[in-house]
Amino acid sequence: MIFAGLSAAALGALFAAAAACVVALYWLRLRRRMVTVVFAPLWERALRDRDSAALFSRLQRILSLLLQLSVLAFLVLALGDPRVKESAQLGRTFVVLLDASASMQATDVVPSRLDEAKKKAKAIILALGSSDRMIMAQMDAMATPLGPVTSDANILEREVDAVRPTETRANLSLALRFAADVLRDAEHGEIVVISDGVLDAASDALGAVALGTVKLSYVKVGIRGDNVAITEFAARRYPLDKNRCEVMIELTNSGSRAEDVELQLLGDGALLELTHVHLNGGERLPRFISELSGANRVLEARVARADGSHDDLSVDDRAYALLPERKRAKILAVTGGNTYVQAALLLDEALDVTVVPPSGYREALSHGPWDSVIFDGVTPAEPPNADALYLDSRGAEGPVGSGPELQSPGFDWVDKKHPLGRFLSLEDINVSSAHRLIPRAGDRVLGTSGPDRAPLLVAGSRGSHKFIALGFDIRDSDFPLRVAWPLFMIGCMDWFSGDSAEYVSGYRTGEVWHVPVPTGAVQAKVRWQGGSFEPVPVQDGYAQWYGERIGVYELSAGGVTVSVAANLLDAAESSIAPRDTLVVGSTTAANLRPSRPETRRDVWGLLVLAALGLTAIEWASYHRRVTV
Repeated sequence: MIFAGLSAAALGALFAAAAACVVALYWLRLRRRMVTVVFAPLWERALRDRDSAALFSRLQRILSLLLQLSVLAFLVLALGDPRVKESAQLGRTFVVLLDASASMQATDVVPSRLDEAKKKAKAIILALGSSDRMIMAQMDAMATPLGPVTSDANILEREVDAVRPTETRANLSLALRFAADVLRDAEHGEIVVISDGVLDAASDALGAVALGTVKLSYVKVGIRGDNVAITEFAARRYPLDKNRCEVMIELTNSGSRAEDVELQLLGDGALLELTHVHLNGGERLPRFISELSGANRVLEARVARADGSHDDLSVDDRAYALLPERKRAKILAVTGGNTYVQAALLLDEALDVTVVPPSGYREALSHGPWDSVIFDGVTPAEPPNADALYLDSRGAEGPVGSGPELQSPGFDWVDKKHPLGRFLSLEDINVSSAHRLIPRAGDRVLGTSGPDRAPLLVAGSRGSHKFIALGFDIRDSDFPLRVAWPLFMIGCMDWFSGDSAEYVSGYRTGEVWHVPVPTGAVQAKVRWQGGSFEPVPVQDGYAQWYGERIGVYELSAGGVTVSVAANLLDAAESSIAPRDTLVVGSTTAANLRPSRPETRRDVWGLLVLAALGLTAIEWASYHRRVTV
């Protein structure tokens, strides 16, 4: 037996002092008041009777004294917090990983899996041994400790109550690394995972987690997994008709039974499309919806059972996508009369095109500002204060230098990673003659010709404006006769304005997002779905923050506000059938029942109860004249 509170010497001194006071009180004699009475012989007989019972009276007082000293002894021992020596030496350290990922919002247990997990966490806390310690951590896409390592059950229960669900996947490998670090120096460490088992459990990542002698336990939550989810969602405008768009969506039925569902597509809050879909158990169904119109900015997809009932998880029943904002742009085309240039620009209704001859260029600049300028076979000495496209760029006045002539060149390589070259097929264009472009440092070559990779198409920026330079006259090629020509022209204007014809997939929850901000912006703030703005850091031209909720965010920076879409879109997280076992590498976690661990036995509490019991006995005996 050891004392976790006051030492044995301090307890002995305290008991001796208190016991002396109690005994002194029992030794005190009452000072009786002198009273004159009549018929003294009668009182003498009464005094003789009292003397005959004096021994029994003294025994009564000794019993009362012993009861009081026992109460005092119990209270003094309670102050020492006595514990079994072996129990104190074998105290365990627990790291409890409480899953708060998206799947824990499932309602197959009432009110939700997360609430059930909290109950089981509290049961483990109440079952802690007197020398056990614990740290609570919330597990989602990150591992977040909720407090220090402690044995205080009240603190641990408050930490459990503070856990809130997130709309991210669960990263088990990251959480196990955190737990292993906490238990690195613990002699008797144990990791308890309270989860439905729907975890990021890639065998290669989990196999690299070194648990050593740490015990791993698993507490299962959940009973079934009926769920239909949106697992992919993206949209893009048509490059040549930006009033319409096409949508790619994937529905996944992770349950075992067939489901009839309704798929809704909304554009800026208005219903655009309603489709009935039949999904077999375990089926993943991709769908493409084309020729969709009526959406200007935000597309939202919703899926629900056709009979109006709800599946077990609602957080993955909606998804969002953003379409590039339609901006009207003022375009100045400086050309000697190239019909191909004018015809390609007419395909985009958002372009206000003004055509002037080379001689009218200087005067046209005064009618600006212009968003973009197109130079067809012209390279003026005075560059515009705008983005510029140079068709057949020549001379030292251009953004790039010009080299020797190339006979019958062709595009042998095109940069498919650049937005301009991603959807273009330029390799089959025939060119009679061209000239080699000489880019500057920092420029990006988008297309080359021949084995020496002579640049024919270059993009870059001069100051705050972008440029694209083409190394030949389009009339000396069959480029204008191909579908790639109008796509090239519209793609250049989109790249200048920041638009893109690629899919808009948005961002996934549970990641640190890097969203570009205007050049020179050093501060940014973001808000979610109409809430209040909160500041976020800006680094290297990107606003950065951790996103954990599905929906549409507004990012404000440099006087410009843009929208950001966020979705779960995770088939593994939406497959919510609970797992019976948890396997980490070659280790299978033990299934833990919260009632099985050692029950906490606080001896000091029993001592206080004993003292209260003896006090009650002494009170009853006093009033029944047993100890008086």
